[in-house]
Amino acid sequence: MSWMRGITCQVQHWRAARAQWKADMAEFKTAQKEARRKGEWPENPGPPPTGFSLLPWLLMGMGSFSNLLQGKTSNPWIGGLGLFAFNSLYIYVVFRSFVKEKRTAVSTLVALVVMGLITCGLALGYGGSWLYFFPLLGLATGAVVRGPRLGQVGLALTALAAAVSVYRSGWDAINVAYGTFLSTMVTAAILSLSEAVRELRAAREELARRAVEKERMRFSRDLHDLLGHTLSVIVVKSEAARRLAPRDMEAALDQITDIEAVGRQALTEIREAVTGYREGSLATELDRARSALSAADIDPVVRQSGPPLTPQNEALLGWVVREAVTNVVRHSGATRCEITLDGVLDRIRLTVADDGPGDGGAAADGPAEGIGIGGTGLKGLTERLATAGGSLRAGPSPRGGFTVTAELPVEAVELASSVVATTTAATAPREP
Repeated sequence: MSWMRGITCQVQHWRAARAQWKADMAEFKTAQKEARRKGEWPENPGPPPTGFSLLPWLLMGMGSFSNLLQGKTSNPWIGGLGLFAFNSLYIYVVFRSFVKEKRTAVSTLVALVVMGLITCGLALGYGGSWLYFFPLLGLATGAVVRGPRLGQVGLALTALAAAVSVYRSGWDAINVAYGTFLSTMVTAAILSLSEAVRELRAAREELARRAVEKERMRFSRDLHDLLGHTLSVIVVKSEAARRLAPRDMEAALDQITDIEAVGRQALTEIREAVTGYREGSLATELDRARSALSAADIDPVVRQSGPPLTPQNEALLGWVVREAVTNVVRHSGATRCEITLDGVLDRIRLTVADDGPGDGGAAADGPAEGIGIGGTGLKGLTERLATAGGSLRAGPSPRGGFTVTAELPVEAVELASSVVATTTAATAPREP
């Protein structure tokens, strides 16, 4: 029979839920003891409540059950069936009330209404201890009905309990209505508060997890950008020193001195990146870009105009210059690189363009087009700029070479500013 199979499955489900609840309670008590031993306040609020926490209240029906056994109830078969039906529906409702999806299901609400009809029938037919099924009905109602409708439902149920109690047993039974109101409201308040606390705790844990993930991403981006650029500059200057050594030892020593300075600066920047206090300077990055490009026999051309930059924008654009110039030195094969910074309406635009036959970074960083820029370096820059309300575009230029364009909002900085244009020639000697 299908209904017998359904009852068996439900009983097995309740047994599994009780076993899990016991295991959670044992773990919670162990954590409580450990926290008290260490003198700490336990953070774990314990396992979530289940229908088992409301089952002991069924003992309120023991008076009615006793009347049935003692033969004090007329039509005991009707009373026994009513008692069995009420208890069965109560167990069904309270277990479903602790699952959000099941709590608002039509079947749960229908079961609650049938409980109300059975309660009214038993209370009107027998009175006395049978009236105490109203507080039990209030417990089930408070567990199911949580939210803006609780007040209306609670008052309606209280009025119904008061009317039935007064009709059946006089004004002496008015306390049944009071108990019904309290059981409805207190149950709903406690369960709602418990659920809110658990949701807040889960939200706090999620925020902490995201903060750790964000910090991990920041550190990986900083480390990639710092080491990638620094090692590329060291390699380029080392090659320049090797070429210059047989012909011009003094120029070779200058390159070696630059290598030492770059290494020391890299150590400082890595320490600052680890602690999270690194603030990039665009002017410093432009000076390093000129030096790196010159050492690689690439003519650097730097043009600046537009509004003064905020520290945040300077730091972001400094990262763009660092990454873009590193890619030019490593992959472009260019002879000229132009770095242009200007203000357009309410946005700042930085462009790094080369004239090389290479891809300017796609070889190392994958496809670079729009927001879908691939690779660790350019992808990290895209995420940084997007967080600040900006954008990054990278790809081959129609006139040849590779172009990286970054845009950022001015951030309420006035646009009236002076224009500074500088064009520098290569400082390192070239091979004939």
